[in-house]
Amino acid sequence: MKILMVCLGNICRSPLAEGIMQHLADENGLGWDVDSAGTGSWHVGEAPDRRSVRAARNHGIDISKQVCRQFKRTDFDEFDHIFVMDRNNLSDVLNMARNKEQAAKVKLLLGDKVVPDPYYDDNQFEPVFELIEGGCKDIIKDLR
Repeated sequence: MKILMVCLGNICRSPLAEGIMQHLADENGLGWDVDSAGTGSWHVGEAPDRRSVRAARNHGIDISKQVCRQFKRTDFDEFDHIFVMDRNNLSDVLNMARNKEQAAKVKLLLGDKVVPDPYYDDNQFEPVFELIEGGCKDIIKDLR
């Protein structure tokens, strides 16, 4: 199974989601391949935000080697599931889908709720980690 996590810049939420989901999948022996991307191109080639790296590290997950990339149409062909963090990401990704099959791969990570962007508030990285972790655990239960 190949899973893609998507947020706006691919430096805060989706790197956390990639790291958390890969960690949980590995712990459960699922053999899944997880990646992340952003709908915007501002941070392509950069590492995740240091605050996301720290939040992940606090939970024994290393995301420091990830490299930001932008979501591309071919991701629909490459991935089985695409999880987005908020409704803007959902709209942006769905607008790139070429057909109903591709669009059906795209869902909000938290079902009907959004993962808030912690970029402007240092104190939000830990709560965002916990939200994403809960969402990833639910997805594993659903997809196993």
